[in-house]
Parts: sequence; C-alpha cells; structure tokens
Amino acid sequence: MPKGERTVKPFEKILTAIDFSENSEFAFEYALTMAKQFNAELTIMHVINEPVDLRGFYVPHISFEQLEKEIEEGAAKMMENFCSSRLASFQNYKTDIVSGIPYDEITRKADEIGASLIVLGTHGRTGLDHILFGSTAERVVRSANCPVMTIRLPSA
Repeated sequence: MPKGERTVKPFEKILTAIDFSENSEFAFEYALTMAKQFNAELTIMHVINEPVDLRGFYVPHISFEQLEKEIEEGAAKMMENFCSSRLASFQNYKTDIVSGIPYDEITRKADEIGASLIVLGTHGRTGLDHILFGSTAERVVRSANCPVMTIRLPSA
C-alpha cells in the first residue's frame, strides 16, 4: 500500500440514533438496510435530553427523581414499540437509552462500541433556526471518529 493511503474499514457495527421523529425514523430505514446489506450489528440509541434541573423549584406533584424515572420508562416503552414494529426478522441489534447532550452521547457511544458508521436523520434547519438550535448531526460529523451518513426527509 502506498505511503499515506488508508484502508476503508468494512461496516461491521452501525450506530443510529433516533428521537422518534419522522426524520430519524426515515434515517433508521437506511441504517437497517445497510446493516442487512453488510451483515452488520446495528445499535439503536435514544438520547434523553437532560431535563431542566427542577430540584431547586417547588413542584408539588412530582419529585425530580420521579420525573427522570418516568421519562426513562416512557423512552424505554417507545424504544420497545419502535423495535418490535420495525425489526421483524432482523435480530442482530442492540438498543441503548441514555441521558445527556445528544451529540456528545452519540459520539461517545460510537467510540465505545467501535462503530464503523453512524447514520443520523437531520432536520435540515437553516438560517436562524440552525443558529438557535444547532445541529446534532453537524456536531456528530465534526467530532466522530468514523464516517457519518446524514439522511434528510425528501421534500414532498
């Protein structure tokens, strides 16, 4: 191999992050298709955005810990429903639900599992929306140690 030339690693471990939006579900279909095509292990993760810390406020009906627990239980139920409805015959997958900042958690998980590809949906925000909300996909592209494929919903 000539000096400086790098080899392309096969897609053995594919990571996809879903937020249960139409965009992420569309991107998931790409991730699943590629996992089948390359006989790869698929990791499906969901990141719960860290909720605002309510411990300093008076919330009469629910404690912060109870709120966190309910959010985690709801996310686990959504993940279970998502997988059972979309992964009929495909068995080579794992799921993970974590709390944190989405782009940090996605890149951390990719490194942890040795992902060879990350597949993400993107909302395609531009202008002020993009400046205000940022782009998880863009931040993952900038910081990931493996290739990242971003998928946008086709415009109607």
